[in-house]
Amino acid sequence: MNDVPAPPDRAAEFIERGRQAAAREDWKAAVTAWIAGSNAGSVQSANLVVTGIAPLKALADAGDVDAQALVAGALLDFVDDSALPMVLTYATAAVRAGHPAAQRTLGFLYHTGRGVQADSFQAEALFTAAAKAGDAYAAFNLAGMHINGDTRVRDHDECLRLLRQAVEGGVTQAAAVLGDRLAAIDEDAEALSWYLHAAERGHTGAMFAAACWYRDGLGTAPDPVQAVRWFLAMLDRGNGDGIHEAIQLVKRGMTEEQIRSAGEMADRSSEAETLITMAREHGW
Repeated sequence: MNDVPAPPDRAAEFIERGRQAAAREDWKAAVTAWIAGSNAGSVQSANLVVTGIAPLKALADAGDVDAQALVAGALLDFVDDSALPMVLTYATAAVRAGHPAAQRTLGFLYHTGRGVQADSFQAEALFTAAAKAGDAYAAFNLAGMHINGDTRVRDHDECLRLLRQAVEGGVTQAAAVLGDRLAAIDEDAEALSWYLHAAERGHTGAMFAAACWYRDGLGTAPDPVQAVRWFLAMLDRGNGDGIHEAIQLVKRGMTEEQIRSAGEMADRSSEAETLITMAREHGW
């Protein structure tokens, strides 16, 4: 259920924000911040989420609906399957009050059969209710059900609408999936725009897709500079799969100016200079 990790400094901000909230004994704000820090890639923040569950449960047990929904999600994502009965209890309680995040959590349990018997109809109903209330991740999950044929009626247009809702709600992965769905019906220009949306927010798969589309001229004119830019940008996420592709483009006859431009846009000037050195040495 996590999205693309944010830069490490953002994780530190979330950790500090959570600690400040915990000092005020605002455990809902603390756990929410630490979950965001975990989503940003911090193991430390994930561990802090676990420490915040006990005081959050006290609020949930006192009838705080927001705490019930939050503790259900935290238990699901940060504790092993022994916590599933509690996830079910707290999520069900918050769903009775119409809480969208709890509807999404309970829908996830029914969709995956974790802690309950799998029931795609229940999952669809819960995701639908949460999405209508504005929950972006529920919209994304429901779009996935349409893609996989798990809904009562498979609806391509509704799937696209849900993916757009998820993107508007900040779900970066939804932009990459939206690109895939549009590419499948040859809406190449719009597909590329969504790949770029996800790439600019750190989605590695979308970076690779955008680079390949610029290389091959899909949805746009061929642009080796933009292609190399996105192949190099993947390195920021620890993914070197684009390096070979960048080398192949350089071998086709890119100028040193083009290579440097790509490196500057990717904030990878050092790697661009390495490519230039390779081209000189091999006479490309």
